This record gives sequence, C-alpha cells and structure tokens, in this order.
Amino acid sequence: MRLLHTSDWHLGRSFHRESLHDAQRAFLDHLVDVVRSEGVDAVLVAGDVYDRALPSLDAVALFDDVLHRLADLGVPTVFISGNHDSARRLGVGAGLIGRAGIHLRTDPGACAEPVLLADEHGPVAVYGLPYLEPTLVRERFGLARGGHAAVLGAAMEQVRADLAARPEGTRAVVLAHAFVTGGEASDSERDIAVGGVASVPTSVFDGVHYAALGHLHGCQTLAPHLRYSGSPLAYSFSEARQRKTMWLVDLAADGSVTAERVDCPQPRPLAPLRGKLEELLTEERYAKDEQSWVQATLTDPARPSEPMEKLRRRFPHTLQLLFDPEDGETEPTRSYAARVSGRGDLEIAEGFLRHVRPGAAPEADELGWLREGFEHVREGADRKADLPR
Repeated sequence: MRLLHTSDWHLGRSFHRESLHDAQRAFLDHLVDVVRSEGVDAVLVAGDVYDRALPSLDAVALFDDVLHRLADLGVPTVFISGNHDSARRLGVGAGLIGRAGIHLRTDPGACAEPVLLADEHGPVAVYGLPYLEPTLVRERFGLARGGHAAVLGAAMEQVRADLAARPEGTRAVVLAHAFVTGGEASDSERDIAVGGVASVPTSVFDGVHYAALGHLHGCQTLAPHLRYSGSPLAYSFSEARQRKTMWLVDLAADGSVTAERVDCPQPRPLAPLRGKLEELLTEERYAKDEQSWVQATLTDPARPSEPMEKLRRRFPHTLQLLFDPEDGETEPTRSYAARVSGRGDLEIAEGFLRHVRPGAAPEADELGWLREGFEHVREGADRKADLPR
C-alpha cells in the first residue's frame, strides 16, 4: 500500500506578515498532483491543518477545496487535529464527510477506532490519534496524573488492544501529533511543555508498522517506521536549511516500509544574513540572496542610520532586522522576541524572576505555582476555543 504522509499545513499562517495564501494553495495543488501521478492509495495528514483554532475564511476555503479534490480522486484521506487546531471545529461533520473517504479523527475517545483499508495483501488499520492535551484528556484515559508520555501511552495501549483482536497479519498505521524524543525542533512550533514533560519516548509506538508523526517542522526519520514529514513550507528563519518535503511510504505485505521524500514547492528561498551593514550592501557573495526573504543580523558596533531602508534597496524582501554588535553588550540591542525565541512559557517566567531579583533563583514552590497557572490558562483557552459560537 502506498501512503503519502504530510502534516503541519498551518493554513492561514503568514511569514513575518507576508501572506502565504498563494504558496499554500500551490502546495495543495502539488499534493493532489502527487496523489494522482504516484498512485497513492491513502493520504495521511498528521495534524495542524490550520494555524489557529479560529481559522480565517481564506484558510477554510483552501481546506474545503482540497477535501473536494481528494474525494473526487477516490483516495482515502485521514486527518488528525494538532495542537493548533480546534478539534471540535475541525471534526464538524466528520461522520458525513467520512462517507466520501475523508476521515477526520479529532475525538480522543475514538483513538482505537481505525479507518480500515485493504490491498491485495490484506487489511491495513489506520489509527488517528489527535493531539492529546494532558490536562484535558487524563480523566478520559483513567489517569490521575501524568504528561504527554502518559496520555499518549494510554492511547497506544488502546490501539494495541484493538489490533490484537483483528485478523492475523493486519498491518497497523498510526497518526500522532507529538514531540517524540530524538526529534529536532524549529523556532516556529508552539511549545507544548505546559501540562507535563513535552517529549514522549519512541517506545510508545511499539507494535505498529508505521507512525506518521506531526508537530515538528523539519522532515526527519527517528526509525524506519517512525517519521516526521515536517511542514510543507518554512514558517521561521530557523528552517532556512530544511528541505521541505512529504514522505511517499510503501507498506509491504510483511509490514516493512520503504520511504522516499517528495519535494514541496517553495515561494522563495530564505536567507539569514549576518555581518556589518556595508558588507551586506556591497559584497558580491550576497548577490544570490537578493530575491530571497532575508533576515539580517547587523554586527556593526553602533546602530547604523536607516538600516532597513538601505537593506531593502539591495534585498527588497528583507523581513527581519536584528542587531548583535561584535563588541559590546548584545542583549539590550536585541528585540525581546529575539531574546525569548525558542523558550517555553515557564522558562520565560523564570527568567523574569531572575531579572527582577538578581542573585535569587526562583524557589520550588514558586515554580510550582507558575506551572499550575500556565496549565490553568492553557486549559481555559482550549475549552474556550471549543465552545460553540
């Protein structure tokens, strides 16, 4: 069976205020073309279909269009909700849409109810595990406490129990949206540490033949049967060196897999440049980046006059300007966003306490209160996003 594994579309997202609507449409056109030309038997979309719980109308239109096109091809497609999606909104009409071969798996209570496919070698059970926020689903899985590893482990126990009751030789595929140990993160993923330890061990997925993972934006292989497809487009300059692809996976009769990467079209290259302003404006080695999206980090000892205006004369698509003087204190010249980039909520709050109380580290009970507060806010935000309007 030939599977196309993709994830993290983030429909509706922009790139430093540059619209990605046309680029996302081009990617979806490409996906449909690959399904048609490569003889794909099923499409797997491992979460973060949208960039936010309340997507824009343009984003919804893109999703609606690709659903119709995939249904017209007659190729079964399985979606799960990610941590950026509103599970309830994404799952609206799931039963009806499923009749067209488009399967929306957004209910944590249905983790052990697979989409059943088949080829000439027998059945393939595809289990869709939506993003499982520990504070919201612990009770459902009979857990008094525990983080991401605990809730995902409980969901996988249900998957293995269901698989054990199916005919011998049934091959199992799982979609999951999580941070699996060994994966490499980018700056553009939303932190999921609140609610417990963020990462889950690879052993959680023991017993299945292929795990199609979502959440991390870089395409990567943790094991032959355990892969992230990554996002189809770059959503931060930290992804400048990433090759944006999907996985074309062949599932053999014995459950072994082979996979190859299929490149995704990109709107324009990303170029993080670093140096003194005059060097960036004059040196020939930067000519190749003139039509790229540029992040410029200036190392001049003193802040130059009108740097953005000058940069855009040579690099008209300069989107981000940072300052990091070669000699002198760098921290005050960097933007607050740059200083906290890549840090989780708790780490930022801890850093604030250290800043306002020099020499006094946060106490254990203070960190506990902060962690409890962030969990409460996250839980409230998720519940609010799922309320009917």
